[in-house]
Amino acid sequence: MLRAVSAEDAYANLVLPKELAARGLTGRDAGFATELCNGTLRWTGTLDAVLAHVSSRPLSEIDDAVRDALRLGAYQLLLTRVPAHAAVATTVDLVRRTVGHRVVGFTNAVLRKVAERDLDGWLEALAPDDPVAALALRHAHPEWVVRAFRDALGGDLDEVAAALAADNAAPRVHLAVRPGQADPDQVAHQIGGTRGRWSRYAVYSPGGAVADLPVVRAGQASVQDEGSQLVTLAFQAAALDGPDTRWLDLCAGPGGKAALLGALAVAAKAQVTAVEVAAHRAKLVARATHGLPVTVVHTDGRTVGGHPALPEGSFDRVLVDAPCTGLGALRRRPEARWRRTPDDLATLTTLQGELLDAALRAVRPGGVVGYVTCSPHPAETTAVVSARVQRGREGDRDLPACELLDARRGFPTGMPALGEGPTVQLWPHRHGTDAMFLAVLRRR
Repeated sequence: MLRAVSAEDAYANLVLPKELAARGLTGRDAGFATELCNGTLRWTGTLDAVLAHVSSRPLSEIDDAVRDALRLGAYQLLLTRVPAHAAVATTVDLVRRTVGHRVVGFTNAVLRKVAERDLDGWLEALAPDDPVAALALRHAHPEWVVRAFRDALGGDLDEVAAALAADNAAPRVHLAVRPGQADPDQVAHQIGGTRGRWSRYAVYSPGGAVADLPVVRAGQASVQDEGSQLVTLAFQAAALDGPDTRWLDLCAGPGGKAALLGALAVAAKAQVTAVEVAAHRAKLVARATHGLPVTVVHTDGRTVGGHPALPEGSFDRVLVDAPCTGLGALRRRPEARWRRTPDDLATLTTLQGELLDAALRAVRPGGVVGYVTCSPHPAETTAVVSARVQRGREGDRDLPACELLDARRGFPTGMPALGEGPTVQLWPHRHGTDAMFLAVLRRR
């Protein structure tokens, strides 16, 4: 799995289940393999810092397969209870079988040097003076991500540390039970799980192969983070003026929010139009929303006004679940933190703004737009929203005037740490959810 991620830009959450199944690994063996794979990916930056310190060669000059094996061995030495001799021996044997005898001595020497200190010892030995860089090393995040979290959390470095630590904890699998199709209490009992803490449709799975659960196979529930459920429900509950029967999901793939909206639309006697630009993702949306009052449209969400299914000013509610860096879901995507770079922000924030513009054109006067990202980066959240509100105030002829509503009103009573409004930023360390952002705007 590590080789697929490194060499082929594969996604760990897609590769790992196939590898486990192909080798017949289940139970504790599957759990241990998952821990080694995901843990090594999460901690790559810190592991590389240690390996670079003890290696006689620059990491960039080490064979890719050897480098992955060294990371795997170092992870066992520093972050698991595997005995040092076993971690070294199995890694050396792995390199011998997959790369050859020529690098066995080098691998053995590097890992024996790693084993000379525990993790805390290495963190102390390598700790930089800069507090952001120190947090990046201690919690295995790129420095630019640490800075983004610091900005989003008001500069409180203790809370930043808590947020980073939450990214490194293996998350539970959250299910969204389809409204009107199954009872969450009964589902929790059937699967041996527990009810979600905040969303009235959330159930926490006890683990195992979720896709094999009867309620999932029957389409009565699907995997969806509780934070994703909460922002969808808050958007759907936002007050608007006038009718409430035409809903639009402008960036619907792979279909989780569209399916939840579709199930809610049954009781509301509403119709949902779900737009997705990628053909394969549009098929996933169609599959996820089968049997619900949802029409899937394969087009770019920015074609509002230029596509017959997307006339301007015709929808009562429009959801923009915008493409983003995904920094809010790093706990679920262990390799993602090392793939994204600050250079990605310029392209993404431009796209996010264009999609929000399209949503404001699509919604009718008095209707509401929900702007969602799975990222806490201020450039992707408050900056995008405030720029559109300001343009509307300045009389931009290309953009309808809008006002921000208090998104907190759509969240459960008593839910803590929702901030001062009007937008809401969820966090793993505060709420046990992915770091989802929601702004609710009403077209004047």
